[in-house]
Amino acid sequence: MFKRLLLLCVGLGILNLACAQTQLQTLEWMVGKEMRKALVYIPASAKNKATPVVFVFHGHGGTMNHAYQGRKFEQLWNNAIYIYPQGLPTPGQITDKEGKKNGWLVDTNEQNRDLIFFDTMLAYLKKEYQVEKDRIFATGHSNGGSFTYLLWATRGSIFKAFAPTGAAAIKLLHLIEPKPFFHLVGEKDPLVKPAWQKLTYQTLLKKNQCEVVGEKINEFATLYPSSSGNRSIIYSYPGGHEYPKEANQIIIDFFRSF
Repeated sequence: MFKRLLLLCVGLGILNLACAQTQLQTLEWMVGKEMRKALVYIPASAKNKATPVVFVFHGHGGTMNHAYQGRKFEQLWNNAIYIYPQGLPTPGQITDKEGKKNGWLVDTNEQNRDLIFFDTMLAYLKKEYQVEKDRIFATGHSNGGSFTYLLWATRGSIFKAFAPTGAAAIKLLHLIEPKPFFHLVGEKDPLVKPAWQKLTYQTLLKKNQCEVVGEKINEFATLYPSSSGNRSIIYSYPGGHEYPKEANQIIIDFFRSF
């Protein structure tokens, strides 16, 4: 096991003592006829202490390793389980219509292979570790953000809060029940139009009974208190479709606040 972990650390360019301490590993599950995998950080205390879980979904054409490298959430909050799943070749909603690149299916069919994959991963974590069941979170960028919204629409009761980024969910809004959320939008996003994203998060702010005027957290993030307890954050920055690493701290602080 140590040798496997050591090789993984070398491959990720993080060969040091901290890597061994983080328990970073690749897990695999047979889901239907497909072998699915995820890069996972599990604190040693998770075996005997209730532990929050954060699912992190990469964008279309991305990988679990790329998602991890862009976040490394355990450096900000090392008492949670982080699971970075790997998508499969999937037709894109905007690009890659032929489906040559990895991604996530965003349909509500209960036979959706990626919803079943999520169910399998969560069942495994609950079986093997002490999962804090009222502190399960999901975040994802672009297609991964769309899948995060799909989880909200189809598995909402499982989660405490969500943090989709660079995504919209107009066709799912009627299925989504109030929950705390963080939404990140690039004001010049050429792929997922800011207007689509704005319609998505404004509708959800109303569902959450959030105040019309929010409180600035920093230059780009605004917190909207809620009379229902479903406080939410909108992070609007003057960028495109790329994910800004500066958002990592606010997302983790948001999750930790519950």
